[in-house]
Amino acid sequence: MTYPSLSQVTGVARRIKEMRPDEIAAVVSADPRLIIPVGTCEQHGRHLPIGSDTLIVEHLSDDLSAEFGILRAPTLEFGVNVATERGFPGNASLRKKTLHRMLNDLLDTWESTGVKEFILLTAHEHDPHQEALATVTTTEARVRVVDIFSVDLREFLEGQAEPMHGDEVDTSLLLFIAPHLVRMDLAEDYMMSRDELRRYRRGWLKIPGDSSGSIGRPSLATAEKGAAIYARIRDRVRSRVFLTPEPEDDA
Repeated sequence: MTYPSLSQVTGVARRIKEMRPDEIAAVVSADPRLIIPVGTCEQHGRHLPIGSDTLIVEHLSDDLSAEFGILRAPTLEFGVNVATERGFPGNASLRKKTLHRMLNDLLDTWESTGVKEFILLTAHEHDPHQEALATVTTTEARVRVVDIFSVDLREFLEGQAEPMHGDEVDTSLLLFIAPHLVRMDLAEDYMMSRDELRRYRRGWLKIPGDSSGSIGRPSLATAEKGAAIYARIRDRVRSRVFLTPEPEDDA
């Protein structure tokens, strides 16, 4: 009996760790793009798992890979965490230069096998983390860094004006993606001013002792809200990054 190769099956995420070299080569020849989900191993409050950022970008990467038939790299499970959070159990962080060098090495290898565009998906707004991704270099291949939380989500939020940390956004997304990992009975609200949030993202401000680790209003999260937020993020990313614009009419 002859079985179809993974690269011939539609609607299946093309995870390269599950594929043979000839299957990978066939997909690259048809579409030389590679999605790289970049997660974190960082606390998001007592109610959410350590890998919340990772779970979100893995889910999105699989959906986009399946829809467009594009290769999906193994997840980078570690990012650059806020240094002031090192005391939280389970946290594990890379230095900015370590993440930057690791990505440079990986992209150089994949570029040598025919990949011409890299799409780095992340759900972590810590500035040094974003800087490590934004400064990655290649020989000729294009690199696109996609921070999914740059999408405007205000219309879905009741208690916040923007994504924060372990908040209404993160918690709603996890209730939609992996509800069995969420403990809403442990969710605690803690609000910061916009200036305090900016300083926190730079790593200049510690999470106050009266916060369990989350910043924002996780108590307002729902699975329905998470589904709507996820659909908005997916639609914005797919339209701005993955869809080829229609050619302009010469007339």
